[in-house]
Amino acid sequence: MLKIEGLRVELPGFALQDIHLEIANGDYFVLVGPSASGKTVLLETIAGMHRVSTGHIWLDQRDITGLEPERRQLGMVYQDCALFPHLSVAENIAFGLKVRGRPPSDIARQQERLVRLLDIGPLLARRTTRLSGGERQKVALARALMTDPEVLLLDEPLGALDPQTRENVREEIIKLHTELGLTIIHVTHDFEEAVAMGQNIAVIGAGAIRQVGPADEIFRHPDSEFVARFTMAVNVFPGRTEVGPAGTSTFVVADARLLTRSTVEGPCWAAIRPDSIQLVATSSEAGPDNRFTGQISRIINKGSVVEVTVDLPPAMTCLLTRHGFDQLDLAVGRPVCLVVPPAAVHLFQD
Repeated sequence: MLKIEGLRVELPGFALQDIHLEIANGDYFVLVGPSASGKTVLLETIAGMHRVSTGHIWLDQRDITGLEPERRQLGMVYQDCALFPHLSVAENIAFGLKVRGRPPSDIARQQERLVRLLDIGPLLARRTTRLSGGERQKVALARALMTDPEVLLLDEPLGALDPQTRENVREEIIKLHTELGLTIIHVTHDFEEAVAMGQNIAVIGAGAIRQVGPADEIFRHPDSEFVARFTMAVNVFPGRTEVGPAGTSTFVVADARLLTRSTVEGPCWAAIRPDSIQLVATSSEAGPDNRFTGQISRIINKGSVVEVTVDLPPAMTCLLTRHGFDQLDLAVGRPVCLVVPPAAVHLFQD
């Protein structure tokens, strides 16, 4: 287990503040947050690149807080790969064990295993300057894994890749995690990437951890306005909750009253994911869901999906498939009905 207790790191103009994290052995853990939130600083601190002001970093009950990077038994891959341009692919991969003075037979055996696992045999004689982005990332992964790290640290490993290459490398990393049973800490600013890859996620902002938990839990149940907006809940409103007869709960915002299944009372926030809202042409149907009639104020075509904003008030945004959008024949200014299931109205007190 990697355990971080009360960590504070002070840099010019920025600080990590009171970081507490526990990452289980074999976990695929994602640190996600906006630019300049501190996620790479935290990753580099785990790797030993920044001095810790207060707190401790433990790796399997071993205090590594003050150890040099090379003594921490960690591997790291940066977004730009940081491969040595004057060395061949084979020499890059072997570098870590070579500088440690390992016998050539050990180096060859470990290299053969990783080359086979990552399917990069045809690349071994090439210079790294003649590799594609995806090939460079595979070589960087092989180099980081050569030393048998206890934890693999990935800093935006997919950030510089085109969409198809990104998907291929994503699958390779997941395969590595599954086959090697390796603990991985992955940094990204892309929440969709975090949900797709991470078993557990920590959302970081302004140098502080904002929420930690399973990927789907954070996606569906953000516990602050910051996390709700960062995770693209889109519909995030301040309001209040009124408790009615038989324990019914209603969230009130602007002119809208939404039935919920929450137990939160008083002033609070609501987060409603756009994919949880249904848009229909008429409000005549009865049912237990929240139903509102409003006017379409904005339509954004995103290719396979279409984002439609309806002014009630407040303005609410829903997400339709392209097929569903075409079937409804929607246009700006047209009146429509929004259907919001009570279970989709997630309430929290920030």
